[in-house]
Amino acid sequence: MKKIILLLLLILTVSFDAVQEDAYDVGEWFKFRIHYGIVNAGYATLEVKDATLNNKKVFHVVGKGYTTGVSRFFFKVVDVYESYIDKTTGNPYRFIRNINEGGYTKNQEGFIDQSANRVTVKDYKNKTEKTFVIPKNTQDILSTFYYLRNHPRIDKINPGESIEIDMFFDDETTKFKLKFIGRQDITTKFGVISSMVFKPLVQSGRVFKEQESLTVWVSDDENRLPIRIKADLAVGSLKADLDAFKGLKGPFKIKKK
Repeated sequence: MKKIILLLLLILTVSFDAVQEDAYDVGEWFKFRIHYGIVNAGYATLEVKDATLNNKKVFHVVGKGYTTGVSRFFFKVVDVYESYIDKTTGNPYRFIRNINEGGYTKNQEGFIDQSANRVTVKDYKNKTEKTFVIPKNTQDILSTFYYLRNHPRIDKINPGESIEIDMFFDDETTKFKLKFIGRQDITTKFGVISSMVFKPLVQSGRVFKEQESLTVWVSDDENRLPIRIKADLAVGSLKADLDAFKGLKGPFKIKKK
């Protein structure tokens, strides 16, 4: 359960080259309903707010994930991820991770110096502070999603092509790789939606069956909004569907209701 909530906050769209006009704006909010088999396991939300950081206007994005109902009784999850993102470059300046996953907790805050390519992580639970060297344009877990939503040539990506991005998470920088599969119309609670299908490459083993066990459907419009996520796990499968949204910058295109 905690893995799918984390992955929901990682899901993104891809393309190449320079950044275009933002695919999102202040006020965007959407919610996913998470299923484990026939069980409604929980929800995850993402929201874009306005903020000022060091006298600079930035996007303040907030991601939340939580279990509900029977799932909450057996395994309580309350996760909060936040990122402060430069409105021009799309690069993050600060991130927050405050989670409680069945009693496993973290309370961290990261401060990114983009000019020096360094990040300082303050761990409030363990009362530690560490500084790490990072590659240029490294993203945090939330800014990755919003950074890549803005790239302009998503309509030119071909099936089988993929993209990598440097992402800092859990005190290290990793390459997050996403492969484009193709386009597909899918039926949702809102109607039939044209989507682009991606497979983020994940580590096979204890949680996932294989490296390509995760599939993501993204709206094939200017919003580039995740519509559906499916994960084949070592035991069972998880599915998440877009449940509600508001404040989208562009029209949400529905082929047939």
